Amino acid sequence: MSHRGIRVARPVACGLVVWSALLGAVGTAQRAPATTATAKRGVAKPAAVASHAPIPSAAEDNAIVKRYCATCHSDARKTAGLSLASFDVAAAAQNAEVAERVIRKLQAGLMPPPAAPRPDPDAYAALVAAIERHVDAAAAAKPNPGARTFQRLNRPEYARSIHELLGLDVDAGNWLPLDTKSANFDNIADAQALSPTLLEAYLNAASAISRMAIGDRTASPIDTTYTAPIYTSQHPWDHVEGAPYGTRGGIVVDHVFPADAEYVFEVDLVSGSGSRFEDIDLSINGERVALIEYETGPAGGADGRGAVPMRTEPVLVKAGQHKVAATFVRRQEGPYEDLIRPHDWSFAGGGSGGPGITTLPHVKDFVIKGPYRPTGIAETPARQKIFSCRPTVPSEERPCARQIIARIGAEAYRRPLAAGEIDRLMPFYEKASGRSGESGRASGSAGGFEHGVREVLEAILASPHFIFRLEKEPDSAHAGSAYRIADVDLASRLSYFVWGTPPDAELQTLAAQNKLSAPGALEKQARRMLADARADALGTRLQDVEKVHPDPNFYPNFDDNLAEMMRRETTMFFNNLVREDRSVLDLFQADYTFVNERLARHYGIPGVAGDHFRRVQYPDDARRGLLGQGSVLVQTSLANRTSPVLRGKWVMEVLMGTPPPPPPPDVPPLDDTGEAKDGRMLTTRERMEIHRKNPTCNSCHRFMDPIGLALDNFDVTGKWRVRENGQPLDTRGDFYDGTPVTTPAELTHALMKRPAPLLRTFTENLFAYALGRRAEYFDQPAIRAITKAAAANDYKMSAFILGVIKSDAFLMKQAESVGTQ
Repeated sequence: MSHRGIRVARPVACGLVVWSALLGAVGTAQRAPATTATAKRGVAKPAAVASHAPIPSAAEDNAIVKRYCATCHSDARKTAGLSLASFDVAAAAQNAEVAERVIRKLQAGLMPPPAAPRPDPDAYAALVAAIERHVDAAAAAKPNPGARTFQRLNRPEYARSIHELLGLDVDAGNWLPLDTKSANFDNIADAQALSPTLLEAYLNAASAISRMAIGDRTASPIDTTYTAPIYTSQHPWDHVEGAPYGTRGGIVVDHVFPADAEYVFEVDLVSGSGSRFEDIDLSINGERVALIEYETGPAGGADGRGAVPMRTEPVLVKAGQHKVAATFVRRQEGPYEDLIRPHDWSFAGGGSGGPGITTLPHVKDFVIKGPYRPTGIAETPARQKIFSCRPTVPSEERPCARQIIARIGAEAYRRPLAAGEIDRLMPFYEKASGRSGESGRASGSAGGFEHGVREVLEAILASPHFIFRLEKEPDSAHAGSAYRIADVDLASRLSYFVWGTPPDAELQTLAAQNKLSAPGALEKQARRMLADARADALGTRLQDVEKVHPDPNFYPNFDDNLAEMMRRETTMFFNNLVREDRSVLDLFQADYTFVNERLARHYGIPGVAGDHFRRVQYPDDARRGLLGQGSVLVQTSLANRTSPVLRGKWVMEVLMGTPPPPPPPDVPPLDDTGEAKDGRMLTTRERMEIHRKNPTCNSCHRFMDPIGLALDNFDVTGKWRVRENGQPLDTRGDFYDGTPVTTPAELTHALMKRPAPLLRTFTENLFAYALGRRAEYFDQPAIRAITKAAAANDYKMSAFILGVIKSDAFLMKQAESVGTQ
């Protein structure tokens, strides 16, 4: 089925739309009236979304389409592959897919194109309303909740599920390959391809995690190596979260020790060129267990490399997961001279962390060796979660194992286990433990009770019932019919949407008793879950920021530390919007953000001291909402220069849901359209003007470029600037509706004049993530209904989230075949 014209899937958009749709928790705090705060700071008040113009006749609507649309979209020309020659507004529902393409373009004001004749505003708005009215009425008469195949746990869901089940924090990327993205997300069911390699990865993960959870007193010594990212700064002011205070740089890891035993810790450095003493503090859970003294010097070599690895004496460590830090003792504060590559030390917040560019040594690899001479296994949080009973005699072992299987299995499978399912899991226990029969007598190998439990835990984690989110289709369903999904499946949909985890005990109990579908029960549970701190886990970091590394020759003070601060800013910003139940429109016009000292200095915000993040007001209107945040500005730049084209395209595609068409073939890139002029380099604007002289290019660039130029005062790293290549910036332009847009504030004002596309795109992305499938053309009536209902609630975040949860598409499903799954 075609989705052309209504999909907004792009890799660069992935992280942002997650923030724009998912982060945070709805609390009880209410926001102050937005109109008062924004009016004081000059933020544009959005125009009304819905038009209340008089309803014209069908003939008048069709006359408008014929006069203003069908000239380009004729049977002969078919501009953009679309003909509207025979389009009948009154019969729009009969070709709803085309109708939705028309609605999207008209709602955004993109058609007719600039400079082309247009109907008067009232007639224009009435036409959009008429097409929507006919399509929505037909959808209400014959609802289509859509269908999707089963989902599998993606990386984030897998890691969170393991945490809830066993209390372990794991990096799913250690076993599972990258998830395929579709429609901006990595949880879209029909994009989650299966392969023997992927299934083997889940099996390997199950084996490793079951051993991590239970422990292994017979584990052989191995070397586990952790490598610090080369783009992470380890300068004196860069404290790693989780490390003891008074330290700098280094590395912090969560490591699972399989047994109570001795372990050796080894640190491999990228050494600086200067001669200075550096002490390495080795701590476990914040407590120092060793101090390694080391002197850097000529042994490091001329290029600052070649330091000999340092190691500790054997250290006794209890089994379980512990936070281990290998960091430098901080011996200085403030600026210092870097003899290899000078930096801008106007504040203690710059620095580039790549190897070979600093006078100070940096941790490169951190190796944990062991276990040696194990003595047992301590009672870890993971073992406490697993062993809910402890047999004291052999006859108690088998009943205890069944009890553990029933409880862990129900949590992992997200539903109660039938007796037959427990029976099918027991052989894994019996074979590994060497026990069988009700008496628990020995029957072969002597693995023991714990070994048997570990084996059955591995079987549970490798089961399709854990890996896949299966939804049972009723036997009575026939292809094409709609049915309400069972409460146990609804509980999983709700929990993975809000928490990204399996349902908790309360939700599972309601579902098992078929009480979740009772009037008001679902909304009550949703509000409970949104108010829980676990809802913050829904926030994901911006997926592509770490892939954009500004050229250190031009931006030496940008590093992964600053990039992570930008990700955290956006996460906290959206968490706050949802927790305080603020308006979705704050995403675009908020006059505040969340920063620490270094990020505030980078943005030019005064009066912020310390490493902790806090909410601050912007000092002027240069930054507003997401468009003023570095996480967006960096990912829409190139390594060595800004890209108004990328930024304009990003706004149109990710925020407005109206991506421009791809460029035609053989169009030269922007970099090749200009050379040195009068002894100086051309500015980005001059290059763009040369590029736009091609009429084919101009047809799209006239939409994108003014938007991107309005943001060109932000450099590649999101820092404010007024010059480029020594020349004053020229950011003048006109939004496609004729509104002047020279500054970010003017761009925000232009977007707020027509907020409908912004609200629709937000809802569409929220909808797609919650359902695990793309939002199709037949979903648009439901998306409009959610948006219109939210208008009556001041566009609060909770109105959108609850609107999706209470939609037919969330509660129901269209049958694909009889009695499948």
